[in-house]
Amino acid sequence: MKPLTRWQRTTLVALTVGYAGYYICRSNLSVAAPLLLAEYRSAGIDEEKLGLIASIGLFFYATGKLIGGTLCDFAGGRRMFLLGMLLSAFATVAFGLSGGFATFVMAWSLNRFVQSVGWGALVKIASTWFPPERLGTIMGVLALSYLFGDAFAKLLLGQLLSLGLGWRGIFGASAAILLAVAFGVSRVLKESPKDVGEEEPEARKTNLYGDRGNELRPESLADLLLPLLKSPTFLLVCVMSFGLTVLRETFNFWTPTYLVQVTHLSASDAARWSGAFPFFGGLSILAAGYLSDRFFATRRGPVMFLFLVPATLCLVGLAGVEEGSAALWPVVLISATGFLLIGPYAFLSGAISLDLGGKKASATAAGIADAVGYFGTVISLVGVARLANSESWGAAMGVLALIAGATAGTAGLYWWRRDRARRIALT
Repeated sequence: MKPLTRWQRTTLVALTVGYAGYYICRSNLSVAAPLLLAEYRSAGIDEEKLGLIASIGLFFYATGKLIGGTLCDFAGGRRMFLLGMLLSAFATVAFGLSGGFATFVMAWSLNRFVQSVGWGALVKIASTWFPPERLGTIMGVLALSYLFGDAFAKLLLGQLLSLGLGWRGIFGASAAILLAVAFGVSRVLKESPKDVGEEEPEARKTNLYGDRGNELRPESLADLLLPLLKSPTFLLVCVMSFGLTVLRETFNFWTPTYLVQVTHLSASDAARWSGAFPFFGGLSILAAGYLSDRFFATRRGPVMFLFLVPATLCLVGLAGVEEGSAALWPVVLISATGFLLIGPYAFLSGAISLDLGGKKASATAAGIADAVGYFGTVISLVGVARLANSESWGAAMGVLALIAGATAGTAGLYWWRRDRARRIALT
């Protein structure tokens, strides 16, 4: 095996394991939610208040995405990747020591803010290690870190719940695991092939910066931002990110509570079954990345559209599930939604951000696209809880189906625009 190939595989594993570690300290609130509600409902913390905690955290996460992506492009990915892990472990311990609404908000907001640098740092490192023609597949593998990481975290933490560990113990265990992962990753992760005496691959020639897309550091903030902000294609990416992030984060956070309240599963069983959404989402990422590279010549648009149309129909099916139903049909629909939704989602802050941003602005492109989606989710998490409380979970799922349909339409427009640009470039 060539040295570069060996280092690429090492980097791929380190980034995948490292970002999965982030989710140990992110999925823990979702898993602990039923226990927190049971303990603090008498103190005024209900589903809506818990949704507010998550939404405020998402606001800080989205804000951090805007700042963190830019910092990664200027400061480098490795440093920011490891720093985010260390600070997240600290914030997780702080949450476990908290005991009221205000302290929960502060600790969770700090955790989400420092975690916001993780994905942008990962994208920055990937831009220096892997060639453009493999980015769909490579970013698909890397995106498994947040799907399988989420699934693993929920399965592991759900098992700890079933063994009698309380919600405070869950947060303490999460922090310890993340610190161990950070130490292991720091031993093998390198910023660039140049750090081991190898050459970096060229950026995609059609990136928004042209030949300057191969520069690892931007000259100024304007040099970094203006090509992205003036691009209509990047605007469509942000619109899709809004819709798909709202859907993904709603399922990530509320699925355990949904299964407890609608199908009457226990908290531990609901935590374990909620892992079906990210698990099948991980399969979706592999399928979507492979299809775009192998059969659609790195075109992401048709794959997104063809996945999102049936995803909308699955959400329509969930809207028809009544309270007290057996868990099988809702779990099947949640699994199918994960399979059809997450592949398109992963393109936006992964392969598409690298396609458009090159090495110079890959982290910033991913950060902006992610931030737009998470700012929308700030409102949606509280809105879903309010709608579920005042109407029903079926009504909430109906609204999510409308969002999915609108996003599928935007994906179709993106497909048409990119194919038109490709035809013009070839004439």
